[in-house]
Amino acid sequence: MKEAGLKLLSFPPDSPPLSIISAAKIAGIDLPIQTSSSASSPTLSFSNGLKLHGNYVILRYIGRLAPIPNFYGDNAFHAAQIDEWLEYTPTISCGSEFENACGYMEVYLEKRTFFVSHYFSIADIAIWSGLAGTGQRWESIRKSNKYPNLVRWYNSISAEYSNPLMEVTALYVGKKGLGKPVAAKSKEVKNVTGDSSDKAKAGSRSSSEIDLPDAEMGKVRLRFAPEPSGFLHIGHAKAALLNQYFAQRYHGEVILRFDDTNPTKESNEFVENLIKDVETLGIKYQKITYTSDYFSKLMALAEKLIKEGKAYVDDTPREQMQKERMDGIESKCRSNSVEENLKLWKEMIAGSERGLQCCLRGKLDMQDPNKSLRDPVYYRCNPVPHHRIGSKYKIYPTYDFACPFVDAEEGITHALRSSEYHDRNAQYHRIQEDMGMRKVHIYEFSRLNMVYTLLSKRKLLWFVQNGKVDGWDDPRFPTVQGIVRRGLKIEALIQFILEQGASKNLNLMEWDKLWTLNKKIIDPVCPRHTAVIEERRLLLTLTNGPDKPFVRIIPRHKKYDGAGEKATTYTKRIWLDYADAECISVDEEVTLMDWGNAIVKEIIKDQDGNITQLVGVLHLEGSVKTTKLKLTWLAETNELVNLSLVEFDYLITKKKLEEGEDFLDALNPCTKKEIAAIGDSNMHNLKQGEILQLERKGYYRCDVPFTRPSKPVVLFAIPDGRQQSVMK
Repeated sequence: MKEAGLKLLSFPPDSPPLSIISAAKIAGIDLPIQTSSSASSPTLSFSNGLKLHGNYVILRYIGRLAPIPNFYGDNAFHAAQIDEWLEYTPTISCGSEFENACGYMEVYLEKRTFFVSHYFSIADIAIWSGLAGTGQRWESIRKSNKYPNLVRWYNSISAEYSNPLMEVTALYVGKKGLGKPVAAKSKEVKNVTGDSSDKAKAGSRSSSEIDLPDAEMGKVRLRFAPEPSGFLHIGHAKAALLNQYFAQRYHGEVILRFDDTNPTKESNEFVENLIKDVETLGIKYQKITYTSDYFSKLMALAEKLIKEGKAYVDDTPREQMQKERMDGIESKCRSNSVEENLKLWKEMIAGSERGLQCCLRGKLDMQDPNKSLRDPVYYRCNPVPHHRIGSKYKIYPTYDFACPFVDAEEGITHALRSSEYHDRNAQYHRIQEDMGMRKVHIYEFSRLNMVYTLLSKRKLLWFVQNGKVDGWDDPRFPTVQGIVRRGLKIEALIQFILEQGASKNLNLMEWDKLWTLNKKIIDPVCPRHTAVIEERRLLLTLTNGPDKPFVRIIPRHKKYDGAGEKATTYTKRIWLDYADAECISVDEEVTLMDWGNAIVKEIIKDQDGNITQLVGVLHLEGSVKTTKLKLTWLAETNELVNLSLVEFDYLITKKKLEEGEDFLDALNPCTKKEIAAIGDSNMHNLKQGEILQLERKGYYRCDVPFTRPSKPVVLFAIPDGRQQSVMK
């Protein structure tokens, strides 16, 4: 019944039904939405005139409609249990009852993965939405970990359904809870809101909720326009996600456009990978376009401007031209006749020797204090074949000339640009005016800068071409593919960027904050495994240990059933890390994790004082609460897996390069370290991209899974926001 009747969900502007919207998103149900100041509760209207009223009435309907197994129970009893939880959910939003409700659910979830039976249902959505809807109050509790079972459940739901839930909270949940304009939790988000003078026509929303000037609900069209000269990096990701955020806010659309005006730097490989990166970010674009689609129109427009005396051909050498622009000196070619300009323009089009000496410039104002208006270049010659259209053209428009035209031509209502382009905004609108095109609103946001990080594609290309990294997806790179390969979950990146909002304040952001967000997402759900460092590993012989090895099946994550199970082998002789052995004293009682206590009776050393082996006895009746050392270990078997644990460091040694400072002077000489280790036999089954925690060692992402015993499984260390690198 996806389209067979569903027409519109309407609700009061200050009371969005988070659970209904979330359930529909997760279920893939297309649910048109409209706020209505006259509505007292959510109403679901059908094309035949029928209506359903009330939050949980509609949620139950979505539960029955959704193509998700057991979404509203697999039998009458479970459906009734779900109803019980739906009736309980309003308690969460009652101020005085909030803590009591959290405490009750904490106990209830102690041995449960979901609220009803063994599957995800609308009961989970209702309670998740109730907690998320309290805003900062719940976030404070999450950080305190006062209710670990409840937080574990909440985080697992957030991780499993990250894209739809992040999308909904971004639109409807603010610091103070439901109904606020933005999801961001940082004070900077206040800067997202447009000045009160920017009266937007957005249905029944109040003006305080409007971010874009003169935005009309359902009529906003945005574009994300990367140049296909590299892979998408974290700075581009901010622009892409903000475009999507505003498109969702105003029920508009985003176009993915490739600004392919420089064939020297661009390639189909970059186009393909940019599309992949945009889709990885979850950007829902309406269509893909290329600036090269408009080359013929742009050439015709350039010729029209020449004939109108608004553009001229200039053969001044580039360095001299730059100096004249800085000094406000008019070019000798500025007074050329239209006929002379058209003659030289044809030479440029032909790519002749004479044409290659020339460029086309706009005739704006050489005395303007804003230097971007001092006759900018519109067209340059370039004989290099274009990656899409081959050698059809010998001239190509500059970004400054093409972008204002294509934005207006494609019906873009708001062009999002980083504040580094601020001085060129006047140029953008002046060129549109000279072209006779519709004016497009410009909305500025601050560029995302990260410590110890280069975002210039030219500088990143240097690392690739000089073999300093393994490619554009290298885990040391700030590209989307690079940071994902290192172990970052996209939902953490989305949350990180949305928390900054569309602030115009320039900030140098710490990676630690991003990795801390990432840890909160992966920790509740990623499986636990064990590894021992290869170098100097040694055996602990348990004299009363099992004569025959035995195996137990235990959870891969003690608090998340969804992580599955693993087989742990128990033997008389077990491997320990040398670093752990150094901390043990004779007759000390230690805890062997996932087994029990043992008492170390003998520490055997060689003539140089190095420990060579340990001897002890199992003391399983001992209390783990009384031991100082909790040790990870591996059974001595031939089923262990060879591992290569890889640590990475920043590519440069300075937090921020000052203007004019050469990045080559700040190169980090050691950015990668590999450590050989052995891992438990279950790691034979790790899949590429799987994230895990090595107990007491940290989080890792499997980059190369098991293929044969002679080739190690390669695990990339994932920063957790506080852990010091082993490379320091």
